[in-house]
Amino acid sequence: MVELTRGLRGRPIKRTLSGMSRRRSLWERIHLDPWLLGMLLVLMLSGLVVLYSASGQRLDVVIAQGVRFGVALAGMVIIAQFTPATLLRWALPAYLAGMAMLVAVEVMGDMGMGAQRWLVIPGVVRFQPSEMMKLAMPMMVAAWLSRRALPPGWQDLAVCAVLIGAPVLLIARQPDLGTSLLVALAAVFVILLAGLSWRVILVLGGLAASALPLLWMNMHDYQRQRVLTFLDPESDPLGAGWNIIQSTTAIGSGGLWGKGWLQGTQSQLEFLPERHTDFIVAVLGEEFGLVGMLVFLALYLMIVCRGLWLAGAAQETFGRLLAGSIILTFFIYVFVNVGMVSGILPVVGVPLPLVSYGGTSSVTLLAGFGILMAIHSHRRLLPR
Repeated sequence: MVELTRGLRGRPIKRTLSGMSRRRSLWERIHLDPWLLGMLLVLMLSGLVVLYSASGQRLDVVIAQGVRFGVALAGMVIIAQFTPATLLRWALPAYLAGMAMLVAVEVMGDMGMGAQRWLVIPGVVRFQPSEMMKLAMPMMVAAWLSRRALPPGWQDLAVCAVLIGAPVLLIARQPDLGTSLLVALAAVFVILLAGLSWRVILVLGGLAASALPLLWMNMHDYQRQRVLTFLDPESDPLGAGWNIIQSTTAIGSGGLWGKGWLQGTQSQLEFLPERHTDFIVAVLGEEFGLVGMLVFLALYLMIVCRGLWLAGAAQETFGRLLAGSIILTFFIYVFVNVGMVSGILPVVGVPLPLVSYGGTSSVTLLAGFGILMAIHSHRRLLPR
């Protein structure tokens, strides 16, 4: 049996069945995956290069983003030291804390751009509690299902529906339909990974489809307009359709190789709105062309594949469900952002992970990767 023993100086040593032993590597001792970490660092550094152009060559914006990345990386390293058992114990407190903050947003949240989504600690930080629920939600659902017989029955699914519905409704009221759907989707991935039968999936899919008219009736006017603009952006080219028309124009004008870094006309002449946040893909496409976009997408794909491999190696039910949900949700972030900027999905305000300007989202994403590394690195050592 493979076991861990201590060397002469107290350093961990892995002992194998044959009696031979080897010293644990630095990466094993600090509980980080070097391949995943390396790809994330490449993505973040490349994102800072794109952000410099997208922000109008503002060095202060790039420095602020770099500082946020540093804080987020430190948080990732700290979280990676936690064992899956610790994460399991903290699932309920994290969920309740997130719910309390969402209620606080409803009561005394800070307004911005017509939405009440932020909490402010004067002189310290301004953040979106809904970002926290992107991790607390799948943790809570995974914790609940890991203690039940799988695949889950209808009673277990009913409890999951309550756990999901309460925070999703609070986030949707802010209003933030895009984030509410992503939070719900993170929990849905946990449920799907728990092993639902196709019959149950079809029933739940039918119920979700039947609820679409109700969702439409409860959407705000601007949210309905986004859907209508997606179907026909030319119906209001100078109003609601402006964003998507300018973004597709920017991407198309980049051609195969792009116009060159800092040479984009749509972005540098400020025709492109929200170019350093939600629509930064358009800057990437205009300046680096199709080749540049494919390189970025290939990097995202490698991160997703590595994340799925790490999730597949998880040994406990809780770790497997949570890790799988985290990496699949990351993939959805990329898919939705690229899809909305290129015109194949409605605009829902989802930033491009670790490239778009933003602090809370970067911390949340890297915290998720910290959880993923923690689940993988603390697995029990078993014989081959």
